[in-house]
Amino acid sequence: MDTEAVPRTGQRTVVVLPERWSGVLPAAAVPALRSAERVLADATVPDEVVALTGAVRVDGWGEDGASEVLLTTDPARRDGTIAVGLPPGAALLDAAAVMDRLRSPGGCPWDAEQTHESLLQYLIEECYELYQAIEDDDRDAVREELGDVLLQVLFHARIAAEDDARPFTIDDVAADLVTKLVGRHPHVFAGSERIDTAERQERRWEELKRAEKQRESSVDGVPLGQPAVALAAKLTSRTARAHLPADLLPAGASVGDRLFALAAEAKLAGVDPEAELRSAARRFADAVRAAEQAAVADGADPHTLDADSWRRYWPDRMH
Repeated sequence: MDTEAVPRTGQRTVVVLPERWSGVLPAAAVPALRSAERVLADATVPDEVVALTGAVRVDGWGEDGASEVLLTTDPARRDGTIAVGLPPGAALLDAAAVMDRLRSPGGCPWDAEQTHESLLQYLIEECYELYQAIEDDDRDAVREELGDVLLQVLFHARIAAEDDARPFTIDDVAADLVTKLVGRHPHVFAGSERIDTAERQERRWEELKRAEKQRESSVDGVPLGQPAVALAAKLTSRTARAHLPADLLPAGASVGDRLFALAAEAKLAGVDPEAELRSAARRFADAVRAAEQAAVADGADPHTLDADSWRRYWPDRMH
C-alpha cells in the first residue's frame, strides 16, 4: 500500500494594496486574511504595512502548501490562485492623503498659505484647460486636466476642514454628492418612477432640484459669474422651461441686447452658443497664426504687416 502523504494545496491569494498606505484594505481580502496560515509581503509593500499585518517579507510563495496571502502594491501581480484588487476609486484615498500631507505642518509652505479666495484663479484656469483638452479630443490632456480639477476639489475641501465656524471634509463633500445623485434619480435607485428619455430626466432633475432647494424664481441658482454668452443661454433655457414667451427676451438695439438675442436664438434652436462662439474664436486664432507663418515663410516680418499684407497671407478658409 502506498502510504505517501498527499501534498497540501492551500489557497494562494494575492492582495493588491494602495501604493501609499492609507489603512484601507480591499473588503474582499478580509476573509482570505482571516483564514490564511501565513501572510507574506513582497518588496513593494511598505515596512509599516508589514509590521501592522504581521506579514513575512518574501518574494514568493511557501513550498509547504499552506494557505497563504501575499500582499503587494503591484497591480500586475497575478501569480496566486485568487487575486484581490482594489475597487474603482481606491486611488482617491491616496489623493486625499497626499493633499492632507501637503497641507499639514511639515508639508508644503505654499499649499499651507492658500485660501479659498487665493485658489479661485486656478479653479477657473484648470476648468478651461480641461474644456480645451476635450475640444481638442486630446485624451492624454483630458486625463491630466481632470486630475488638476480634482486637485482643486481636494484642496478646497482640505481648507474647509480647517474652518473654525463651519468645517466640512472631503468625505462630507462626497457624501452630499451621493445623496444628491441618488435623490435625483429615483427611477434608478428607488424604482418609484419610470423615465425612459434623457429629455424627461432633465426635466425631472430640474423639478426635484427646485423642490429640494425651495427656489422662488425660475432663475434662482443660475451662477451669474459664468461667461456672459453661457449666462444668457442658461437664463434662456431656464425661463423657457417656465414657459416665458420668447418675445419677452431681451431684443433691444444695444450691443448687449443684440448679443443676448443671438445667444437666446441659438439656445432655443438646440445649439450651445458658448461652444459655437469659442469654436469661431479658435478658428480665427488659427487663421491669424497661419497668416503670420505664411508671412515668415515669405521673408516678411509678421509684426509689421499692413492691411494688404494681412489679406495676401490670410488663409483661404477664412474668406
